[in-house]
Amino acid sequence: MLLRIFFCSLLIVCLQSVQANELSGYVANEIRYFTQEPLEPKQYDGFNLSIAGQLEYYHEWDNGYQSFLFVPFIRVDQHDSERSHIDIRELTWLKAASDWELRIGIRKLFWGVTESQHLVDIINQSDYVEHPDGEDKLGQPMINLALIRDWGTVDLFILPGFRERTFPAQDGRLLSGGIPIDTERSRYESSAEEKHIDWAVRWSHTIGDWDIGLSHFSGTSRDPRLLPNFETLIPYYEQIQQTGLDIQITQEDVLWKFEAISRQNKDERFTAMTGGLEYTFVGVADSNADLGVLAEYLFDDRDATTPFENDVMLGMRLTLNDIQSTELLAGTILSVENDARSYLLEASRRFGDNWKLSLEAYFYSNNAPVNDLMYGIRNEDFMQLTLAWYF
Repeated sequence: MLLRIFFCSLLIVCLQSVQANELSGYVANEIRYFTQEPLEPKQYDGFNLSIAGQLEYYHEWDNGYQSFLFVPFIRVDQHDSERSHIDIRELTWLKAASDWELRIGIRKLFWGVTESQHLVDIINQSDYVEHPDGEDKLGQPMINLALIRDWGTVDLFILPGFRERTFPAQDGRLLSGGIPIDTERSRYESSAEEKHIDWAVRWSHTIGDWDIGLSHFSGTSRDPRLLPNFETLIPYYEQIQQTGLDIQITQEDVLWKFEAISRQNKDERFTAMTGGLEYTFVGVADSNADLGVLAEYLFDDRDATTPFENDVMLGMRLTLNDIQSTELLAGTILSVENDARSYLLEASRRFGDNWKLSLEAYFYSNNAPVNDLMYGIRNEDFMQLTLAWYF
């Protein structure tokens, strides 16, 4: 059914593209290689191939005061049946005026400023079959009214329809120590389950060098607890109240970044925060290249339910500022309390007008203690090469 919906939507977009203001997208081939054997024999080993595609259709009218955006996404994966999936990332109508904007449909939006994790980013569900870093998001149905004033912008959100987190299949590579996650038996605290209507509000404003965001969310948590059930884990989605604050201060070559949340569920309230800086050396060695140095501290007062309880992130970002848009990001997250650590490398370069080659590598320390969440992913080191064609 989802496949038919996708291709019907694709056909409609193609037929209308002659009149569209903009039709773009990409097709990407991905090779992922796991350097270590899996923890469970059912999981695949070595190489994995997949292909993904995304269209973006944009049309505006009414002198630009109304617009429509449609972004479907599809991936077909060699080994992981759950990773072969279709999603509508965006399907939104926008009506704008001088001091307000109304958006209705499916949207994907981002809150936050820090590099290592995005505590305040809570509207969209993570698409974990796409990537274990949680940066990829599922589209969220919503009604969003933005009130634009001199003292800031207030965004009001009604969020009907909850999206469960996606997880790899039993034969896929997992983030749970090789224990399958049974999404067919997901449980909810609310009797309305996935039909619970969530809401959120956010105020954002720029004051001089300060960019500030203050938000509150009420509804179903996007982060499920994984409850043990014999040889599987069952996602449990609780009701939460979360207040978040994000601040970025721009001072010449330095960006100061800070995010903090306070979250309440029926059992407890916890606080988490991430803060640090990014200093950029402009024109390194009299070249066009910029070198950014990153440092952040991560704190979370929960016990053993997050890998980032007391950690430090160190990294560097190299931007060549060349015609090929060559970029490199390298970093590590180190636990202050034990030997748990992870390393990442991300690099990309464009070729011609339409091609982009990306390389990613993620490595996890095998010295993490058994009671640390990093212990469960000690064999999940992987490298990923992606070649994408944009149109």
